[in-house]
Amino acid sequence: MSQAPKIGLVSLGCPKALVDSERIMTTLRAQGYAFSRDYAGADIVLVNTCGFLDSAKRESLEAIGEALSENGRVIVTGCLGVEEDMIRATHPSVLAVSGPHQYEQVVNAVNQHLPPVPNKFVDLVPEAGLKLTPKHYAYLKISEGCNNRCSFCIIPQIRGDLVSRPIASVLYEAERLVASGVKELLVISQDTSAYGVDIKYSNSKYRGQDVSAKFQTLAEELGKMDVWTRLHYVYPYPHVDSVIPLMAEGKILPYLDIPFQHASPSVLKAMRRPANQVKTLDRIQSWRAMAPDLAIRSNFIVGFPGETDEDFEFLLDWLDEAQIDRIGCFEYEPVTGAPANELEGIVPDEVRRERYERLMEAAQDISADVLGRKVGRTIDVLVDDVEPDTGRAIGRSQWDAPEIDGQVIIHEADGIKPGDMVSVTITESDEYDLFGVPAALAAKAN
Repeated sequence: MSQAPKIGLVSLGCPKALVDSERIMTTLRAQGYAFSRDYAGADIVLVNTCGFLDSAKRESLEAIGEALSENGRVIVTGCLGVEEDMIRATHPSVLAVSGPHQYEQVVNAVNQHLPPVPNKFVDLVPEAGLKLTPKHYAYLKISEGCNNRCSFCIIPQIRGDLVSRPIASVLYEAERLVASGVKELLVISQDTSAYGVDIKYSNSKYRGQDVSAKFQTLAEELGKMDVWTRLHYVYPYPHVDSVIPLMAEGKILPYLDIPFQHASPSVLKAMRRPANQVKTLDRIQSWRAMAPDLAIRSNFIVGFPGETDEDFEFLLDWLDEAQIDRIGCFEYEPVTGAPANELEGIVPDEVRRERYERLMEAAQDISADVLGRKVGRTIDVLVDDVEPDTGRAIGRSQWDAPEIDGQVIIHEADGIKPGDMVSVTITESDEYDLFGVPAALAAKAN
């Protein structure tokens, strides 16, 4: 039997791109291809690029260059693929270029330049498909594209307008993932709370019933699957209020990833942000009244064109009052083709850096205070990794998304494995992480 041709994969960018990579891998595996963990063992290398920021474009071009240097046979896909002329001007020897979520074109290019072995005998592809994340969690992408037109963003130019998946398709995929051993579903899109608006919330058949493609319905159905369900990229539209009771009841995680980006009304207006309600603070307070364990994470941009000292101080005051649990911050960076490039009031580099540092200091203070209040509690922790030499395990609480939030460091973690759900008594905290021991040990000590 001929040996299966091997593909190397470099996947850059956000979790949405990672899901694209998983879908491409699953299709290719079903056709009989194998995968290589290094350049040397690959017959061809697939680079899934990011093209959101100019710095991400540079990183993608460097990754393509490295793949060409190390292997020589490279196919490019992903967000930067919409700028094929630029890619070919920099790297004329790439074999093929396609854009984001153009799965058929990618697979066809691989078939053309590295034909699959006919009459192959291959292992069955897992029903849940191939995943690039650990076995115990998975990203669940519910839509492509975005209808918003934020002045700093070119995502709609790259990925198009919102295209929601039928809800039955999403729920059946979630079922397959849970059946394969996934214990946490991370719901992702460009605008999760806009889910279904483009298809007029149309019904589809799920388990013999008509189910509507609505944000709340999606949350309700996922909440029945007895796994952690975490909502990302949720714009604070009024109907988000309806999912908070599900969090209070323990059906979905008390966690909202909301891309606020700023708090100053003048900056938000210049950013063209949707759902810019003056009473956002009141809504956050009402959410926490319903679900006291709610954690809110968000990213903020400092140094946006026209941002004044007063705007920045407004943001700091707002953060202090809102007590956003998990805060990420970016210095404003121009994006080629974004309307914000035409705005006046460019903020000097040193001012942007100073504001970034001040905001992160404020974020640390808030986080340290929030986490300090967890000490003494016993919580469920999903284990991501173990360190046998130190007797520690590294996991996450319901308030922590993988790779972007904090961790729970479990001491005296003998016998614990990745993917385990462990009851942990919290003994310490710092600015970002919690520390504890298995609850059974803590009970013995007392």
